[in-house]
Amino acid sequence: MAAPGSSRRWALTGAVAVIAVFINLPIILMVLNSLQSTEAIIARETIIPRVATLDNYRFLMAETPFLTYLRNSVLTALGATIFSLFCAVFAGYALSRFRGRLLDVYSTALFAVQMFPIILALIPLFLLFRPLGLIDHPLSVIIVYGVINLPFVTWMARSYFDTIPRELEEAALIDGCSHFGAFFRIVLPLSGPGLAAVSIFAFLLAYNEYFVANVFLRTKDAMTLPVGIQMFLQQFATDWGSLTAAATVTMAPTLVLFLFVQKYITHGAVDGGVKG
Repeated sequence: MAAPGSSRRWALTGAVAVIAVFINLPIILMVLNSLQSTEAIIARETIIPRVATLDNYRFLMAETPFLTYLRNSVLTALGATIFSLFCAVFAGYALSRFRGRLLDVYSTALFAVQMFPIILALIPLFLLFRPLGLIDHPLSVIIVYGVINLPFVTWMARSYFDTIPRELEEAALIDGCSHFGAFFRIVLPLSGPGLAAVSIFAFLLAYNEYFVANVFLRTKDAMTLPVGIQMFLQQFATDWGSLTAAATVTMAPTLVLFLFVQKYITHGAVDGGVKG
């Protein structure tokens, strides 16, 4: 006979599993639909495909420029993430460790920029980028995405730097490190979990963005996934099979990124950093 504690654990595990399936039900249905033809999806006889097929994925890879869209999305999202993360690290550290009127103005300006609707800046940016040859070029959206992400990721970075004890830097300074040395040798390595979370948010915001990419990227060779995936949506019909297959593959880079950085998020302790 099972112990009462064991029964409770099994019941809790079952409840959590049911909740997880319920929350992820749209994703599960999307993956299942990608294994059916459009006709079978419309007929909707069963949720589970009676005959699973990979024809949608074959069509996606062989007959459409989907891989080009995927490459463009990953490159632009990575570029915007690196740009915004690089700026946010130094800005967030300055806001966390130093005080002054200029930094207070900068901190307030971050809120103002965050509230500014990007749609109001698209026409001026278009007129600015066109003579520079940046229209239909990934650098244009990388710059815009980086600037859009910067206020949010800066405040995230600042919040994490606030949790790192100042005593760690003071100990490094006593041992002979400069301020830059203490930052790069002590603070930055310990900020890995926070920077991992910041990178995920920055990547997702750039990877999923549609409106800016639709304005600045005009040709199929430059389009990103949110823009290029529209080709499956037509005026009088929708290729649901290919659309769900494209959406399933589109999730892959974000899942890979999360699997790569999750260990940095879950192991964020800074205990024992001070010599004693």
